[in-house]
Amino acid sequence: MLKKIKSFLLMTLGCLILAVGVYFFKIPNGFVTGGVSGLATLLGKLISNVEALNWLTTSLMIIILNGLLLVVGFIFVNKSFGFKTIYCTLAYSALTYLFEWLFPEENVLKLFSTTALPLPLTSQPLLELVFAILLTAIGSAILFNSDASSGGTDILAMILKKYTSLNVGTALLLADCVIAFSSFFVYKDVTVGLFSVLGLFSKSFFVDGIIENLNMCKYFTIITEKADEICAFVLQDMHRGVTRHEAEGAFSHMPKTVLLTVCNRHEAHVLKAKIKEVDPAAFIMVTNSSEILGRGFRSL
Repeated sequence: MLKKIKSFLLMTLGCLILAVGVYFFKIPNGFVTGGVSGLATLLGKLISNVEALNWLTTSLMIIILNGLLLVVGFIFVNKSFGFKTIYCTLAYSALTYLFEWLFPEENVLKLFSTTALPLPLTSQPLLELVFAILLTAIGSAILFNSDASSGGTDILAMILKKYTSLNVGTALLLADCVIAFSSFFVYKDVTVGLFSVLGLFSKSFFVDGIIENLNMCKYFTIITEKADEICAFVLQDMHRGVTRHEAEGAFSHMPKTVLLTVCNRHEAHVLKAKIKEVDPAAFIMVTNSSEILGRGFRSL
């Protein structure tokens, strides 16, 4: 139950960060970096001069598009959908719309300034692009790390995968590229288009890097003559597993023991301090690993 609650809270946090990045940084600047938010931003620009459609805001379009894609996904993909994807899609859409209700465009900047200023928040588009990429990448990484997604073009990618020979990654990149490059024609502004394409490709690198850092663990190879004390500490105090091999030093021909264990970054500092205390002559090799599968870590 605690794991389920933690997973639910992490997914909600991911949706919240994603919604902040989209509403406060992507939409005001017209950054079209793919996804449903990018498509909604394009549609918002196209209908901005249609008086009869003034009620159809970008945030409302995100809700409509995500809802339609969920329905299409149920029809064409069906079993590939899970509760997490449905929850995150609805939560992200609802949070974006909530921000629009709480902070309408004319009031957003009043949070940061005593005078009314035009959107976006600053006069530095590159700075805002960095925050747009960073926040959406962190939000997406948290969702992906929880085996969930915010839906949107992910659903289109799954449909393309089902009915074509494309894999999910290629299909997703193709869908997002079409949306991002469309910004050149919709905004008729090369600067906005270049920022959008830059944001699209930068986000993919950020997401991968953040996921690796979230899952970063330390793999220890320890060569020692005090194996029993170190094993006891790892097993009883750290509650981690350890594998031992009997070995012999090639130069000294003295008996040695090789210990293999894995722990998180915080535990790594504790383990190194303990090894130094027990056997200062121990030889330690520490390797970073972003994917550990098995008991005590990510499940298979």
